[in-house]
Amino acid sequence: MTALAQVLFPALRWRDGSGFDHEAQRIEEALRLGVGGFILFGGDAASVRDLTAELRRRSSTPLLIGADLERGAGQQFRGATQLPPAAALAELDDLDVTRRAGELTAREARALGVDWVYAPVADLDLEPRNPIVGTRSFGADPARAAAHITAWIEGCRAGGALSCAKHFPGHGRTLADSHAELPVVTAERHELETDLAPFRAAIRAGVDSVMTAHVTFPALDPSGAPATLSRAIIEGLLREELGFHGAVSTDALNMQGVIEGGGEGAVAAVRALAAGCDVLLYPAEPAAVAAALEDALGAALPHARAEAALAAIARLRQRANAIAPRAAEWGRPEDHAWAVSVADRTLRVVRGEPLRLPDALDLVTVDDDVGGPYPPGPRDAFPASLRAAGAEVNEVEAPRPGRAVIIAVYADIRGWKGRAGLSARAVAAVANILEAAPDATVVLFGHPRLAAELPEKAAHVLAAWGGERLMQEAAARRLAAGRMDE
Repeated sequence: MTALAQVLFPALRWRDGSGFDHEAQRIEEALRLGVGGFILFGGDAASVRDLTAELRRRSSTPLLIGADLERGAGQQFRGATQLPPAAALAELDDLDVTRRAGELTAREARALGVDWVYAPVADLDLEPRNPIVGTRSFGADPARAAAHITAWIEGCRAGGALSCAKHFPGHGRTLADSHAELPVVTAERHELETDLAPFRAAIRAGVDSVMTAHVTFPALDPSGAPATLSRAIIEGLLREELGFHGAVSTDALNMQGVIEGGGEGAVAAVRALAAGCDVLLYPAEPAAVAAALEDALGAALPHARAEAALAAIARLRQRANAIAPRAAEWGRPEDHAWAVSVADRTLRVVRGEPLRLPDALDLVTVDDDVGGPYPPGPRDAFPASLRAAGAEVNEVEAPRPGRAVIIAVYADIRGWKGRAGLSARAVAAVANILEAAPDATVVLFGHPRLAAELPEKAAHVLAAWGGERLMQEAAARRLAAGRMDE
C-alpha cells in the first residue's frame, strides 16, 4: 500500500449474469493498493448498495465512490429513477425542475453508497456535428446553460452528494470523440470565453470538482498537450485565472484522447498528476500506475504536487462526510411520478401530427445505437407501454399493407459512434419503410434536430430526446393520450 494510490479511482462494471463477481480480483488488488475510490457502471440498485457497503467495510482507507449520473441515478442503476437528458431540461428552461433533478440524483446516489456524481456536463452544445456532447449539454446558450448548471449543483448539494463540472475547458466545439481519438479545438482565446462561461458559473456555485477534457487547445497551450496533461490549462487557467480551489479529476484514462496526447497508461497518469489533476479516473492497470507514480515522485512528479493532490482528495472526503444523506431510499413512486411528468413535458412534435394510438399497429424499430463495446439499453418499454394503453402491437421488420405504422428510431449519443447524426443505414431503412407506409409516425429517440436528417417523406415525427426507458414510456403516453381521452 502506498499513500499515492489514493489518487487512483478504478472502474467496476456490472455484467448481466455475474453481477460484480467478475471484478473480485480487481477489487482485491485495488483495496490492497489503498486506492481512493472507485467509479461504478451498471447494476441493479440493491446490488450496488451491497457492493458500496462491502467496499467501505473492507477498505483500510476511507473511500469516495462515484458514477456518471447525468440522467439521474437510474442512468446506471436499475431500480433508481431515470431523468431526461440535460438538453431536454434546458429546453423546458425551468430552473426549479433542474434543481430538483440534481437533488433527486444526489439523494438516490447517496442511498446507494455513491457520494460523488460526475455531473453536470458544462460543455456547450456549440457544434451540432459533435459526436459526444449533444443531448448531454444544457444547450448552446452560455447564459442559459450557466443558470441550469448552477441550479443542478445547488440541487446536488441539497441531495447530499458531491458534484463535478465536466469537461474543462469545454468539449462542445469538437468534431471528434475523445474516447476514440485526440480532438483539437482551434478556436482563438477570446472565442473560448464562451465555452468557459458555464464553468465560471459552476465555480461560483461551489462545485466540488472539475473534470478535464482529453482535448487539445492550441490557443490555451501551444505545446499541444490535451487539457488533462496541461499545466497551463489546469494550474494557469482553471486554478489561477478562474479561481477554482477544489479537486480536479481526469476523464477516464483508458480513452484514446489522453493516450494519443500523453502515452500509454502510467506515462499519461504521471503527466496528469504533475500537470495539476488530483484524481486519476479509470486507470486500466492501477498497480502499474501506482508504481509509476512512486518512481516519478521527486522527479517528474514533484513532492508538493503529490501532496496537494492527496490534500484535495482529503477535502473531498470531508465535504462528502459533512453532507449527511437524507434518506436511504431510491426509486420512490413519488419521485418516478415526478420524473414522468417532466419527461412528458419535454416531448416535441417536430413534423405533422403523430397518430392517435389505434387498436392495432405495426412497430418497426430502426436502432442506430447498436454496436460498440457496450450494448444499448433495453427497447422493450416502448412497445410494452403501447400495449398497456390498449393497442395490439406487432413488432415487425417490415410493415404490412393497410396497417397503422410506427417507426421507432433510436439515435442517442454513444462513445463509439464517431458521429452525432443518423447513419446512412438508418436513414435508408426509414426511407424503405416509408415507401410502404407513407403515413407512418416516426418516434425519434434522440435530439429533435436529428429529424432534419430523416427523409422528407417522414411527415409525422415525435422527438423524445433519448432512448432510456423513461423516454420510451413518455413517447407511448403521448401517442396514447387521444385514445385515453375517449
